[in-house]
Amino acid sequence: MNNRFLHGVLTALALTASATGFAQTNTVMTLQTQNVPNTENEPRPVFPVPTDRQWKWQQTEFYAFFHYGMNTYTNKEWGKGDENVNIFNPTEKPDPKQWLEVVKEAGMKGGIAVVKHHDGFCLWPTTTTDHNISRSSSPNAQGVNIADLFAKAAQELKMKYGFYVSPWDRNSGLYGTDKYVKDVFLKQCAELAQYGSDQFEMWFDGANGGDGYYGGKNKVINIDRATYYDVPNLRDSIHKLSPNIILWGVGGEARWIGNEDGWAGETNWCNENRGTAPERNGMYGTENGWFWLPGESDAKFTDQGWFWHPGCEPMTAERTFQMYLETVGRNATLILNCPPDRSGKIPQNQARRLKEFGTMLKNRLSNNLAKTAAVEATSTRANGQTRTYAAGNLIDENADTYWAAEDEVKDVTLTFKWNNSQTVRYVTLQEYVRLGQRVKSFSIEYTTDGSTWKPLASKVKLTTIGYKRIIPLNGSTSNSYGDGFDAKGIRIHIKDAKACPVLSEIAIY
Repeated sequence: MNNRFLHGVLTALALTASATGFAQTNTVMTLQTQNVPNTENEPRPVFPVPTDRQWKWQQTEFYAFFHYGMNTYTNKEWGKGDENVNIFNPTEKPDPKQWLEVVKEAGMKGGIAVVKHHDGFCLWPTTTTDHNISRSSSPNAQGVNIADLFAKAAQELKMKYGFYVSPWDRNSGLYGTDKYVKDVFLKQCAELAQYGSDQFEMWFDGANGGDGYYGGKNKVINIDRATYYDVPNLRDSIHKLSPNIILWGVGGEARWIGNEDGWAGETNWCNENRGTAPERNGMYGTENGWFWLPGESDAKFTDQGWFWHPGCEPMTAERTFQMYLETVGRNATLILNCPPDRSGKIPQNQARRLKEFGTMLKNRLSNNLAKTAAVEATSTRANGQTRTYAAGNLIDENADTYWAAEDEVKDVTLTFKWNNSQTVRYVTLQEYVRLGQRVKSFSIEYTTDGSTWKPLASKVKLTTIGYKRIIPLNGSTSNSYGDGFDAKGIRIHIKDAKACPVLSEIAIY
């Protein structure tokens, strides 16, 4: 299928954005080769490595999903597409800024707004279909453009943002034909791209057909999503306008973690084989995979589905913290669904619980004891002309600096010691993944007297690290806080790696 149409639309939009001040730049990561002098003595990369946009995306770590739309008012999860537009009838003016303010209290850095689900109802005044918010007779829907309001609110709050737009459309009579892709889906993506060149993610669900209204046909239509949506051209076109955007799922730049329960594998590689790995392998990745495809865990904060339903209740703060440890703390990102209700706002039971969780997160993971420790490494590579690799880089809270061992050294120990005992509960480790994911095995120990060392986290698989790993030292994610351990030192022993270990940060809480 030829996507020249989308290229043309987005090119025109890019030119318009450029004229209004948006910088049109392409960032290329320069890696060491044998023909370029390595004056900085940097470690050789272990491929695959992330693109610049993937690196920025992983740094987002924790963000919200907002499922809101026609299903909010029909009490369904998947509408068939035959719903009357007037059913979309908010009791108040929808307020996307309130959504983002609420999740920011929980420590989230951004959000993805569902602006078109499988029922085909669009929450912006699209030119592609009459099945959109502007056609509703509801006074509280008149003049409302959720996509525009959401983008502007995120920019004002300095949060990252993006949109979920369903490729599958149970309303459109064109679905299943070439005309749908060119005249509906791709135009919708182009329209949404106009709401900001700084979008960080566009979410494409993997659903690829089934029964539906389809303009009155009321039949079953199935398509081959790998070819039907012509994703490589779609991806290239979107990047021309939004260079830092990640096309999730069908877009092939980040992978589904493999479940909707909010957990990743303790062993979790960012490496994967696009298109050939089994979907249920998402929790673990593939150690020798060809592509950098980091995992995203999509999970529900409420107990009755992705959309808001009467009587739904949020998770406890403690359960949310467990989910955080098992996703963000296991080399994945967490997109936590917080559904607005029929007022077009996040209800108070969710808001209160999210604030409680945000306080818990700050209390447990903010006072980095490693910053007050004496740090030693059994191997440190020589400095370059301007770059250093000292162990002190592990505690400088700068994502662009790192400690590295000497070439060929794969067994190395990092030790943190204090003069006085500290109560410790968690250790956070971060590899400098811009040079690839390397660590394959490690252990953590502590000392109470400065000389005798005892193992910690014995029930945890201490294998991979990746972008971020948070280790509960008592070995439990479900009851992780506990009494902690009184320690005068923490020792991290990297036992095996693909190449010399390269770590950007270590934190001890």
